[in-house]
Amino acid sequence: VQLQASGGGLVQAGGSLRLSCAASGRTSSIYGIGWFRQPPGKGREFVAGINWISANTYYSDSVKGRFTISRDNAKNTAFLQMNSLRPEDTAVYSCAFQASATTSYRDWGQGTLVTVSS
Repeated sequence: VQLQASGGGLVQAGGSLRLSCAASGRTSSIYGIGWFRQPPGKGREFVAGINWISANTYYSDSVKGRFTISRDNAKNTAFLQMNSLRPEDTAVYSCAFQASATTSYRDWGQGTLVTVSS
């Protein structure tokens, strides 16, 4: 599976952005898609995840209530709607997939930079 994130940019605090994660290749092997981010000078952290079949969603506490993950199976694309953005949300956002409930996320695609100005 190959993943490509897009939709990043510069936005003022309080603004919104919508990221997309397009999947190609063996998309039938996708169990779930996760969004991750890596702030400048820090490690990668989990942001949100979605089950590809049931659409059950999971969020980190830092984004719960502000971000919404969704998917369009027909287009093999996952989305991350980000509202009420804060300067601390500034990071490179990337997506990865799970092949099953018991496997780790893998194959992070090239990320997209989100910069939130204060």
